[in-house]
Amino acid sequence: MEIGVVGKPNVGKSTFFSAATLVDVEVANYPFTTIEANVGVTYARAEHPCRELSCTPNPQNYEYRNGIALIPVKMIDVAGLVPGAHEGRGLGNKFLDDLRMASALIHVIDATGKTDAEGQPTDHHDPVEDIEFLEREIDFWIYGILKKNWEKFAKRIKLQHIKLEEAIASHLSGIGVKEEDVWEAVHKLGLNSDPTKWSDDDLLGFVHELRKVNKPIIIAANKADAASEEDLKRLISEGEKRGYMVIPTSAAAELTLRKAAKAGFIEYIPGSSDFRVVKEMNPKQERALQIIKEKVLDRFGSTGVQKVIDTAVFKLLNLIPVYPVEDEHKLTDQFGNVLPHVHLLPRGSTPRDLAYKVHTDLGKTFLYAVNARTHRRVGDDYELQFNDIIKIVATAR
Repeated sequence: MEIGVVGKPNVGKSTFFSAATLVDVEVANYPFTTIEANVGVTYARAEHPCRELSCTPNPQNYEYRNGIALIPVKMIDVAGLVPGAHEGRGLGNKFLDDLRMASALIHVIDATGKTDAEGQPTDHHDPVEDIEFLEREIDFWIYGILKKNWEKFAKRIKLQHIKLEEAIASHLSGIGVKEEDVWEAVHKLGLNSDPTKWSDDDLLGFVHELRKVNKPIIIAANKADAASEEDLKRLISEGEKRGYMVIPTSAAAELTLRKAAKAGFIEYIPGSSDFRVVKEMNPKQERALQIIKEKVLDRFGSTGVQKVIDTAVFKLLNLIPVYPVEDEHKLTDQFGNVLPHVHLLPRGSTPRDLAYKVHTDLGKTFLYAVNARTHRRVGDDYELQFNDIIKIVATAR
């Protein structure tokens, strides 16, 4: 799974990425500071089962801190997007190409309205326009892929009796489109099953719905601490009207806190509403942290960065953490490690899906599973729940 950090130049994308991953990237107050995509690992936070079960885990593929599981997620920060990117303006072609396999997008917007459409400083820009412009650029990018040779492609589907979802998903596999994504978009719009009868408006409407399914977006209203209450409320309201979750964010504050924690000056868990000073600092450093406390943490409850990531993973993508074990009584693997692994699966997944996630052979030879909390045997019709602990039973191969 990969989450893309997107937006126009100079809105704090790279600061957000660096705050989320602690990967050092160039941050500057001019457009196109980012040219090559930056790739790193961030973490989704979830309460760990051991907090409830009073156990001590031995994590292997995730981190554990104070009853919280930090589950790794790949993140990519791409070049800034400007109007006309789908036609190659700016670094548009590279931007869109870097996003091909992203499962979800975090759209970083300058909530102060002090960055124009090209990423240049200004005093008069409506950040609501940035929501629409990003939608438009991605929609026309996908539309351009489909529109090219569409008539010939649609005729082949009809004449060869190819399943519509299968044909389009195969054609768009390079950007991570699945058959179920196509089915959902087609049925939501009630489009004709014969693609030769689709108009250009039908095709564009289909692309718009497909993008919402395949590349869902959450909005990080960045620089929120410098935005007026009125402007911030309007941005949140207008974003929600368009179906987006909008979260006030201060990426610069999060980056400062993360670096201070890494240097040992404070104890700080990403997403927290406070921090604890553990090492003496100079007056300038103390003042900087005090300002963050007053203007960001006390006002918004957090810097918003971790909230954006958690919301993207658990609500936007609707994933749940599930812990596979070999001993359902001791909650251990074959080596005695307690809850060593966690996997993120789409809500609605079954124990067989978990088995395939662990290993292909385990999925192929799946017999049944045991819910470690209830000690009851469950079959392939059981729907996995958030923080389930599951033992997979399979035939020997």
